[in-house]
Amino acid sequence: MKKLNFINSLHKKTKRNYLERVNNKSMPKYLAAIKAKKWAYDYWDGSRDVCYGGYNYIKGRNDKLVKKIINYYKLNNKSKILDVGCGKGFLLYDFTKFLPGIEVVGIDISKYAIKNSKKEIKNYLHHCNAIKLPFKKKYFDLALSMNTFHNLYNYELEKALIEFSRVAKKNYLCVESYRNELEKQNLLYWQVTCESFCTESEWRWWFKKTNYKGDYSLIYFE
Repeated sequence: MKKLNFINSLHKKTKRNYLERVNNKSMPKYLAAIKAKKWAYDYWDGSRDVCYGGYNYIKGRNDKLVKKIINYYKLNNKSKILDVGCGKGFLLYDFTKFLPGIEVVGIDISKYAIKNSKKEIKNYLHHCNAIKLPFKKKYFDLALSMNTFHNLYNYELEKALIEFSRVAKKNYLCVESYRNELEKQNLLYWQVTCESFCTESEWRWWFKKTNYKGDYSLIYFE
């Protein structure tokens, strides 16, 4: 298990006004969270006051990340990868750009995201809950998950981590975390779907409890 720094620079590109988020009178944060947790239009393509404000494919945005993952895990055109919490499939699509022929599969809890996914990748995306994955043991060369597992309740998180490990030879996940009270406050102010608020030591406790031996990244709201 290694702590990797694949996504931090990408995460920091987004400018955030934490106070405006939590003090928004037209869209109180509690209401934004209610809308967001339906994982439908409001979460992906509705108002920015709720979540993404339009989750669209941006050419080149994930290129550096994808190259890092390909090189680190020595993936090739014959590899098989799974994305847990794939959303609209943009990341998987970028893998197919660099490795034509690679077998990609994505699962997500959002039917809306899959219905509105990138057309080139739509047939490889499935509506599924992370706590029970319909794949054989170690079928995938790599299972990855970007900013999904912190959205699970504790009783789901344990099952999902075990399943995540079961279906792949190698694993990589990225989750939200905090290192101090300021980052904890910012995370609470900004997030609308997070259910597992964990420090790094708590995440590592979860990894040990579920025998997760894969790699991980943590992102912070500084």
